[in-house]
Amino acid sequence: MAFTALITPVIRQLTLATNIFTPVRDRDVHDHPIPRLGGVAMMFGFVGAMVMASRMPFLDDIFLSSQGWTVVWAAVAICFLGMIDDVWDLDWYTKLAGQILIAGAMSWQGIQMISFPVFGVTIGSSRLSAFVTILLVVAAINAVNFVDGLDGLAAGMLAIGSLAFFAYCYFLTRVMQSVSYASLASLLCIALVGICAGFLLHNFNPATIFMGDSGAMLLGLVVASAAVIVSGQIDPVRLNATRQVSVLLPLFLPFAVIFIPLLDMTMAVIRRVSKGKSPFHPDQLHLHHRLLRLGHSHKRSVLVMYLWSAVVAFSMASLVILNWGQMLVFAVPLVILALIITAGVPRYRRRKQTAGRGK
Repeated sequence: MAFTALITPVIRQLTLATNIFTPVRDRDVHDHPIPRLGGVAMMFGFVGAMVMASRMPFLDDIFLSSQGWTVVWAAVAICFLGMIDDVWDLDWYTKLAGQILIAGAMSWQGIQMISFPVFGVTIGSSRLSAFVTILLVVAAINAVNFVDGLDGLAAGMLAIGSLAFFAYCYFLTRVMQSVSYASLASLLCIALVGICAGFLLHNFNPATIFMGDSGAMLLGLVVASAAVIVSGQIDPVRLNATRQVSVLLPLFLPFAVIFIPLLDMTMAVIRRVSKGKSPFHPDQLHLHHRLLRLGHSHKRSVLVMYLWSAVVAFSMASLVILNWGQMLVFAVPLVILALIITAGVPRYRRRKQTAGRGK
C-alpha cells in the first residue's frame, strides 16, 4: 500500500509530462481527459511488496521455489503489455495474443493447474493442464479489464475480493493443520489488497489518475495466479467429508472474487456477438452504466458494486469455516439488503424528488 501510494503521484507527473491521457469517449462517464498508466505504479508496489516479503524470515519458505518470482516477472510483463496498449491502443487480437503468450510462459515456468482438488482428480496431460491454466488466467485478466469503467471501481472490487480470498487461504491452512500459516497464495492476495488500497487514495472519485489496461490486466493475472497456486496445495485426504466444500472452493472462489467483472464480461460478449459485433466492441451497457441509468450517482454506483463484491466473495470464503446452512443465515439477508439498495434507493429518491416538485 505504501509503495503504491507514494509512487502513483510520480507516475502521474510523468504521464502529464508525456501527455498520456485517457481520451473522453462517448461511452465514458468522465468529462475531461485523465492521466493513465496508474497500473505502472501498482506494478512497482507489487514488486516492492514481493521483494520485501522475500527478506522476511517468516516468509522464507515461500521463496524456496521459483513460483513467487515467476508471478513477479509475469506481472511485470503483463503490465508492460498493458502500458503499450494504454499508449498506442493495440488491436484486441494483438493484446489477446500477448496475454496468451505471457500466461503460457507462466504455465511453462510452473504456475499450472495440475489437479482439481476434488477427490484427488488429476488433469490427464501437461498440455491440458497448460490449456486450463491459460484459459483461467486470460479470463481473469479480461474480466477485470471489462469492469474498469468508473473511478475506483476495479481497484475497490479487487481489494474486497482479494481480502476475502486471503481470509480463505489463511483459514484453510489452519483447517489443514499446516506447519506454517504462510503461503504464496496468501501473500499474493494480501499484496493485491495493499496495492489496490494504495492506488484508491488517488483513484476514488474524483480520480486524479486511471489504472489503465496496465493495472487491470495486472490485477487479473495476480488473482488468477493465486487461484491456480492454492488449488495445487490442498490435500483432500486431510479434509474430512464435512469439509468437502472447502476442497471445492479453490475452483469457485477465484470466480467469486471476480464474479461481478466476470458476469459483466459474459453479458457483454453475448450481447455483442449476438449483434454480429466483435466481443471487444465498446458500448454503454456495462453493469456500472446500468446503475447510473437507474439513478445512482457515480460514487453510489461504485459503492453498490463494492457491496455486491463483498457479499459474494465473503459468503463463499466463509465456507471454509461454516457449512452451507450457517453461511446462508447471514448471506441471504445481505443479498436482500443489496437488492434493496440497488433497485429500491433510486426509486425512493425519484419519488421524493417528484413529491418535492409537486409541492
